Amino acid sequence: MKIKTEMTTRALARFACELNPCDISPFALEMAKRAFMDLLAAAVAGLDVLPVRAVTASAGAVFSKGASSVWFSDKTLTAPGAAYVNSTLASAQDLDDGHRQAMGHPGASIIPAVFAVAQETNARGMELLAAVVVGYEVAIRIAAARDHDALDTLASGKWCCFGACAAAGRLRGISSGNLAEAMSIAGVQAPGLSAAGYSSVMGNSVKEGIAWSTLTALCALEPAERGFTGPLDILDHPDYYFSEKIISGLGKTFAIEKIYFKPYSCCRWIHSAIDALCAIMAEHNLHAREITGMEVHLFERALRLNNYPDPDSLEGAQYSIPFCLAVAAIAGKSAFLPMRPDLLLREDITGLACKIHLFEDTAFTDMFPRMVPAKVVVQTKNNNYTMIVEYPKGDPANPMSWRQLENKLCHISQPFQDFINVKKAIRAIKNMENGTIDALADVLRCPVPTLDS
Repeated sequence: MKIKTEMTTRALARFACELNPCDISPFALEMAKRAFMDLLAAAVAGLDVLPVRAVTASAGAVFSKGASSVWFSDKTLTAPGAAYVNSTLASAQDLDDGHRQAMGHPGASIIPAVFAVAQETNARGMELLAAVVVGYEVAIRIAAARDHDALDTLASGKWCCFGACAAAGRLRGISSGNLAEAMSIAGVQAPGLSAAGYSSVMGNSVKEGIAWSTLTALCALEPAERGFTGPLDILDHPDYYFSEKIISGLGKTFAIEKIYFKPYSCCRWIHSAIDALCAIMAEHNLHAREITGMEVHLFERALRLNNYPDPDSLEGAQYSIPFCLAVAAIAGKSAFLPMRPDLLLREDITGLACKIHLFEDTAFTDMFPRMVPAKVVVQTKNNNYTMIVEYPKGDPANPMSWRQLENKLCHISQPFQDFINVKKAIRAIKNMENGTIDALADVLRCPVPTLDS
């Protein structure tokens, strides 16, 4: 039997501290820039959402002033506080990126954490990009090294803290020994989120606990530097993690190269069905009023979503397959960039949602989490139309181009065009490796009135 000589947290911390930016593939750096631009779009989409306003309004009473910006406001907080608010903003509308094997969303944690610490440390653009790559690598490897069948919840807050802590620790220049302790502290204190697995109220503001996990990650760093310790073997127990999978090939490939981006503001598990429905309607020139019913065949995990046909919140809508398909049929794809509260009140949408029925396809269940396929059968008075989608738009096998990501940002930013300089943001992200982050910081600190209303 092979004897393991180094704890996994120490191996990951050493990787995070020692990785040379020159050893990062050009494609990984390109994907880090795409991830940043995409998360900016997700953050803009969250500007007019009540939970974001609640967190932003209360942040000043909870956190101290500091050098890190609360995005799209003139507020500044310490890095943990700013990252917490910005992570809430970026994850509010379920438009943030994800990774299939991780079964969740790294970007809404890692990018706010990295940017907040980069402002405190005056990091340059290349340093920021390298930290993003490191954060995604650590978080995704840990998340993917679990037995998903044994998990009570797949909520991202259980694991994104590891990546946020690794990336932020790298920027702060702490030792690998202290970083291993910080990651252990963050991991054991991260939100448990068990209720996310059994609650029938998915339509709540906590969602996947990403923002609180991010806060936990950054709050672990300074105590670790001062001697506070954590369970360094947290990743070395096979009942919870396959530790050899976590460190296998570390530094040779980069997980950020395989992330997906989202064209619709709802759970990723719904996207294949939306793509299939929209393809059917376009191909056969169907109108929503012609649809008499719909069957949707999916993997088993998707059937665990609340799937209410008449959700009473945007969060509830994001986790309802029938409601989202009814929105797609009646209001079109653009209604997901992002979804708006007025959709919840439309009787035509909830009426159609009640005609949509969900079924498990065991072959699709076997494909999860590697794939999130769906088969949609649209029923009309005269015909039935069927479509299977295995890779939804934005998947590495069906990618969104840089131009499509730019268009996503521009479309979502349109209501705020008097306040957000989108062109300046895109230029700054495209050229991030060549200078400072000042230009992008200027865009992010421009106040948008809705955030303070």
